[in-house]
Amino acid sequence: MHSEAIRRIIAGEHHDPHRILGAHPTTIGKSTGVVVRAYHPDAARAYCRLHDGTMLDMAEVEGGLFAAILPSATLPLRYSLRFEFSDDSYWERGDPYRFLPTLGDVDLHLFNEGTHRRLWEKLGAHPRVIDGEEGVAFAVWAPTALRVSVVGEWCGWDGRLFPMRIVGSSGVWELFVPGIRSGALYKYEILTHERNIRLKTDPFAFGMELPPATASRVEESIHEWTDSSWMAERPGRDHARDPMLIYEVHLGSWARVVEEGNRPLTYREIAPRLASHVKSLGFTHIELLPVAEHPFYGSWGYQVSGYFAPTARYGRPDDFRFFMDYMHRAGIGVIIDWVPAHFPKDDFALRRFDGTALYEHEDPMQGEHPDWGTLIFNYGRNEVRCFLIATALYWLAEYHVDGLRVDAVASMLYLDYSREEGEWRPNQYGGRENLDAITFLQQLNETITDEFPGCMTIAEESTSWPGVTRNVRDGGLGFTFKWNMGWMHDTLSYFARDPIHRAHHHNELTFAMIYEYSERFVMPISHDEVVHLKKSLLEKMPGDHWQKFANLRLLLAYQYTRPGKKLLFMGNEIATHYEWNHDTSLDWHLAGDPVRNDLLRWMQDLGQFYVGNPPLWRDDHVPAGFQWIDANDSQNSVISYQRQAGGTHVLVVLNLTPVPRENYRIGAPAAGAYRRALSSDDQRYGGSELFETYERVVTEAAPFHGYRQSMVLRLPPLGALILVPEG
Repeated sequence: MHSEAIRRIIAGEHHDPHRILGAHPTTIGKSTGVVVRAYHPDAARAYCRLHDGTMLDMAEVEGGLFAAILPSATLPLRYSLRFEFSDDSYWERGDPYRFLPTLGDVDLHLFNEGTHRRLWEKLGAHPRVIDGEEGVAFAVWAPTALRVSVVGEWCGWDGRLFPMRIVGSSGVWELFVPGIRSGALYKYEILTHERNIRLKTDPFAFGMELPPATASRVEESIHEWTDSSWMAERPGRDHARDPMLIYEVHLGSWARVVEEGNRPLTYREIAPRLASHVKSLGFTHIELLPVAEHPFYGSWGYQVSGYFAPTARYGRPDDFRFFMDYMHRAGIGVIIDWVPAHFPKDDFALRRFDGTALYEHEDPMQGEHPDWGTLIFNYGRNEVRCFLIATALYWLAEYHVDGLRVDAVASMLYLDYSREEGEWRPNQYGGRENLDAITFLQQLNETITDEFPGCMTIAEESTSWPGVTRNVRDGGLGFTFKWNMGWMHDTLSYFARDPIHRAHHHNELTFAMIYEYSERFVMPISHDEVVHLKKSLLEKMPGDHWQKFANLRLLLAYQYTRPGKKLLFMGNEIATHYEWNHDTSLDWHLAGDPVRNDLLRWMQDLGQFYVGNPPLWRDDHVPAGFQWIDANDSQNSVISYQRQAGGTHVLVVLNLTPVPRENYRIGAPAAGAYRRALSSDDQRYGGSELFETYERVVTEAAPFHGYRQSMVLRLPPLGALILVPEG
């Protein structure tokens, strides 16, 4: 055995320790046999225990390297190792260096090519039984490292004991370690080319320690899924033509247990309570702020350190599987926020993983985010794209997630995002578009469409980038939906105005229809609108106490009845006075207030009406589904429109001032009687019911608004009327 190889083993710099350690054929005179070598720098003695129980002394070759020769033995050879120490303690274990590689050439090729679609099944930590021994197969990508070791509680976090081997030119290091079980904590110790030691969590860790601790955890699922009906139906869903009313949730602050130190509910505790709540309000989906592990709670999960690990703050991975299972059995779809735009600089995670800019760009003009103090993924690197797409597919496959809301897409698309002149570098054509990010997003959406039909992707894209929801084959990015940020900002700006001024800002309410069919939209009123001194949704509304609630009911009626899918952040249903605080529970005590009960009743009836009436959602994405009756009555601040699908329609009239309007005429699409389906001014909802309630109205043969017939209505103050044809 070459002395240089021994030196590198002892120095912890050998890229392929299996060449030296483990069992190897050898020549003994004219005969053949096997030599077994083992390394433990602190051992006083070492032994090789054969499968039949025979114990062989191992001679120390040099500096903790031991060897035993077995004449006439052949490979493969089953054995274990026993190390004894000067304090009379000992350690007996299986030998990691007797096993063949756990990764195949095809997997490595697809990874390096950026096209492996089940990468999480190969990299990371996987409990396995190999040649009769239970253990864990570890694999990690660190192409420039001099040495990578897996360390954990089971070896005293000593990087000298379990060095891994690099597999070919793939940059992937692997090792099967016998004797480790699910639940074990581990990290990777990496020796960089500068000979610095870096201790890193596993980028593919399926579980993590409870923050602020940062170790990865070996996880093995035993959860038995019970949502087979939901999953069988999912591939056939057409989200563009289905109702979609989304309740946005931050799990840690939806409800807390004050009696137990203000702790958040666990995944298992929150599931039945949350499912019951959203079902009662007619919501079809929930959207979770990021549940992947994150070190800083104040980031709300948007600075991710464990892309494959549900945060340990609320339980273990199987607890999150229980949560997902429960939601599906309750008939609720689940969307999660997913963050491929950037990652934090915490040194235990992805940052300069192997001593180089591995996941991020080396150039800070492309690799650092000026707004958030984070790092930007290198979308042009095959392995990085493969990693990110694997994280997306993983949540859809392993947790049955139904959709991904992709955060901060605009920051990915533009090289000059939040950068001044001279702070960014143009693309090869001199433009500001991030070509690598564009192709990454297209690859992501095409892959999800292929692998998980019926799952959706939703872009949080705040600019007018063309074709966000257009098919990739037609030059688009391929998302299912895009958040309509323009609608959200204009609408909230309008509703925050004193009604006396609304006549001068009528276009803020109507402008969004001009571009409504340029994309398939979700209309959000999201968490970002109730933080950072923007006030709660209720407190944005002008006027006295009654007017604030009337405005809020009116806003919800508008959101629920215009085109586009709907999203509402948690807490708005109980009209909280204060902005959302991620460290405390929602103010559920307010739900006992009669005014809040009235609001909840309005949302229940409005939500059920929305889901039960296809004209409000069947043709959301095409112009045939919507028609203005009158968009131009700015003087009275009244808008009216119809939603239509399948030969039927719904009429909506919104009076956006506190002035009641008698004898208000609107055109009617069809002659006959219309039934009042909902009025936000009903006393059941906290309204004034200023006018005597009428259940039906009959059209007159008086042309108006371009229709042959019309009807005369009494419009309540700050009120919404929803009418449906009778019969």
